[in-house]
Amino acid sequence: MITQDIVRKLWDEAGYGNIAIWADDTMSVVPVDYSGETAGKKPLVILKPIRLVNEFELLDYALNDEELLKKIEDAVRAAGGQITRGPRS
Repeated sequence: MITQDIVRKLWDEAGYGNIAIWADDTMSVVPVDYSGETAGKKPLVILKPIRLVNEFELLDYALNDEELLKKIEDAVRAAGGQITRGPRS
């Protein structure tokens, strides 16, 4: 999974729900009141877009913010997932 892909998904889905990150490297939008399990499977982590990307005026700022990228990477790794940072543009 690429960190910047997660940031883009968070940016695109802000206001529509939270983002569930799954062990198979997929992401899905889940409701704010999501119980944390779908078909007997739990996501690695659930990220809240508004809390993470709302402070940035432009997506490019979020994509290059060291603190945001590290926060996401730490959360995914702490849950047992693998994540790498893509090249900066």
